Amino acid sequence: MARHPNLILIGIDSLRRDRMSLHGYDRLTTPHIDKYASRGATFEEAFSPSVPTTSGYASMLTGFDCFGTDVVALRHKGPLGDHLTTLPELLAELGYETTCVGFQGNPASRGFTNYLSFEGWQSDATGQSPKAQALNDVTIPELKRLAEGDSPFFLFMRHMDPHSPYLPPQPFMRIFYDGNEKDPGNHSLDDLYAFEPFAEYFKSWFPEGLTDKEYMNAQYDGAIAYMDAWIANIFQSIATLGIEDETLVVITSDHGETLDEHDCYYDHHGLYDCTLTVPLVFRFPGKVPEGVRVPHSCQLKDIVPTALELMGIKSKIKFNGRSLVPWMHGKERTPEPEFYITEATWMRKHGWRTPEWKLIHALEPDLHWKPEVELYNLIRDPEENHNLAETEPQVVEFLEGRMQAHIKRREKETGRTNPMYTNLDWHGKGCGPFTSSEQAYEMMRIGSRTEANKLQAKTEPK
Repeated sequence: MARHPNLILIGIDSLRRDRMSLHGYDRLTTPHIDKYASRGATFEEAFSPSVPTTSGYASMLTGFDCFGTDVVALRHKGPLGDHLTTLPELLAELGYETTCVGFQGNPASRGFTNYLSFEGWQSDATGQSPKAQALNDVTIPELKRLAEGDSPFFLFMRHMDPHSPYLPPQPFMRIFYDGNEKDPGNHSLDDLYAFEPFAEYFKSWFPEGLTDKEYMNAQYDGAIAYMDAWIANIFQSIATLGIEDETLVVITSDHGETLDEHDCYYDHHGLYDCTLTVPLVFRFPGKVPEGVRVPHSCQLKDIVPTALELMGIKSKIKFNGRSLVPWMHGKERTPEPEFYITEATWMRKHGWRTPEWKLIHALEPDLHWKPEVELYNLIRDPEENHNLAETEPQVVEFLEGRMQAHIKRREKETGRTNPMYTNLDWHGKGCGPFTSSEQAYEMMRIGSRTEANKLQAKTEPK
């Protein structure tokens, strides 16, 4: 019997699609990924509908939406449900050795054989954070060990460079910036410093005296470019080991990132497209055609069934996601252009997205004093700056109806209540849903970056 192919899944935390040169960004942030993806299939409209980290990776590693995973909150309580089989668990049953790099302890990472860690938050002696180098230092030796083994392998890595704090080493910290980041006449960060829930966190890693938001935007872009250069080493190792033809490589992200938009300040909350859009690339010589750009909408839940089909593995699991292989070959596949969106990071909200409209409905008051209902026309207002909820009540009613019908349908199919309705201590404060924006503002504090690192849900992997 022929050996099953290997799988390498590169998960890049907080990488928004529109800041990649792969997707037309005018800064050359991802030249190595661009070149690598040109010999595979790139999906132009991939989404992470349920943010943030825990829910995004849960979908990526199971093939289900939030109703299927029952995971919507960053601080998810307990392990994944027993009704789920994760991708590493499924592959282990077929004799795969599985390794997870940089995601130990999160419920979404259940089922790997091996867990390796690296420093993805703190600075080195220079004050910068060489996250991708730290990841490579543990990943490349492990990749070589797995490639030399007798079993097929699944290697998953969680890159952290686009996740705050954005601290790319030189020369990347100034590769996209040549201004005076401490200009006293620049007040573009005044509102950020005045926002108390995040102020301590930013002051723990922003340069002292920073005034220019464009400097921080450039740090995000520089972190992507720095990471891209180190990912090139991963690509080279795959080639040097001679395993390219027997290895499926997938590149994606758990969610995007909000920079200076929407008052959400260099984080990944808010159901705006900058947080929902992610890259998605498949490369597998002989199985994935080269140079394909797929324009259709897809989601993280589609990754597992797609990977299994490309690897020639059949499963009895009835995934909520569906294989994207037909689109790679220019064939028909029923699209899913409208879908349910959720967040439970610093705010608990859900909504409905179509190609034209975005509805966001708050389930409790939020720390930003945003309105309960937001409506955006994505064609006329792609940056989602003009809330039309009051002037387009019929559109709000229509989209709310579509959303509620979907919720009822998925609740019936799964036999469980919508997790957005049951995760009432999503913020970990023990007080139940917030009753006012004042309460949310006073209680929600990120703290320093050391404290922020601890906010991610932890449980022992199984």
